[in-house]
Amino acid sequence: MSFNIALTGLAAAQKDLDVTANNIANVNTTGFKESRAEFADVYASSVFSAGKTKNGDGVQTTMVAQQFHQGSLQFTNNSLDLAITGEGYFATSQDLGAQDFTYTRAGAFKLNKDNFVVDAKGNFLQSFPVDEVSGDTTSVSLSTSSALQIPDSSGSPRSTSNVYTSFNVDSREDVIAVPFDATDSTTYNSSTSTTMYDSLGEPHVLQFFFVKTAPNEWQVHGTLDKQPFDASGTPTATPSPLSTFGFDASGLPATTDGVPNVGPTFTDVDLTGANLSGILSNGAQFDDIAINWRDEAGTANRTPTQYASRFEVKALEQDGATVGRLAGIDIGTDGKVVASYSNGDSTFLGQVAMVRFSNSQGLQQVGDTAWKKSLTSGEPIAGEPGSGTLGNINSSALEQSNVNLTNELVDLISAQRNFQANSRALEVNSTIQQNILQIR
Repeated sequence: MSFNIALTGLAAAQKDLDVTANNIANVNTTGFKESRAEFADVYASSVFSAGKTKNGDGVQTTMVAQQFHQGSLQFTNNSLDLAITGEGYFATSQDLGAQDFTYTRAGAFKLNKDNFVVDAKGNFLQSFPVDEVSGDTTSVSLSTSSALQIPDSSGSPRSTSNVYTSFNVDSREDVIAVPFDATDSTTYNSSTSTTMYDSLGEPHVLQFFFVKTAPNEWQVHGTLDKQPFDASGTPTATPSPLSTFGFDASGLPATTDGVPNVGPTFTDVDLTGANLSGILSNGAQFDDIAINWRDEAGTANRTPTQYASRFEVKALEQDGATVGRLAGIDIGTDGKVVASYSNGDSTFLGQVAMVRFSNSQGLQQVGDTAWKKSLTSGEPIAGEPGSGTLGNINSSALEQSNVNLTNELVDLISAQRNFQANSRALEVNSTIQQNILQIR
């Protein structure tokens, strides 16, 4: 019997050595979770045995339990490297559209030939669907998740539909009595310009000219690619102002085209796109364009003024965009994936799917630092990163192994001594039996 007891001790010590060696071997494995060998004594008796004198039957391995505490973060320069701080796992699938998910904490993702986000084994990272404009998540169910794909197409152009401008004209300027001519700088006091875009994303120069026609009265003229147009957007060869501003003694705008102003509200200029498109020769067109005499936010102190100071453009912006190329990918702590384009546009592509389990130690290991659900782990509970008990996502970071190398080396020495002690017990048993056999 003592042989069997010593053998169970050897087996337990060997298991402890194996687990410790595996931890040490994976000390640099991204997302790896260390294991711990757990043992229990073996004790067998019957109702007829003398329990007070029972010595026990050895030791057995009850479980090799993984420890899912947080590993430290290693920061990188790759925006597709993801690390979870807190509870949760990434969901991946081996095939597009597959529902047989594996779960991992290793976030070293990259793009495959089709621009899908995959891990080193080619498994597809799953994401929840979101609204492309607002980024609002439309579903947090794994059954509606899909493989995250980064588009390689260019950002679509957007025709200008609003121009916002505000300015200060110099009250000290002289009145100009001659007709306006965009090609003659003596026929206007000041000018400014911006770039706007047609339906094909081609840029065009929109220029404003400011002409003082009377004390406290200014006209604003406009040209597009040096072609004058009137308040309806129709190209014209004769001077036709877009708006006429009247200022009061305080330098504030009192009227626009003879209509009294109410607060920061002014009569905007509505250009008909079909009329303005007559200037184009590239087959494109313009949408209807509103020229707003204010900034986009409607700030009260960003309105047209006439002060005794130099001409100043206080706001000049428009909402069109040219064709853009993919400039970068950003992933927030909430897992929202945003594609940024060179034309200033941005699009939400999805939200990285995260799941948690009621019993993480019940997960079934499948290798490659990944797990699958089991009966003891419970069903995966999906959710948005940062919600409930789920952790946050760190982009450009990787979670390192949670193995403490110092502790493992101490455990290695302890397991070795345990193995040697049980080997010595076998040797003593062998010696005793040999002595018994030699008795004559």
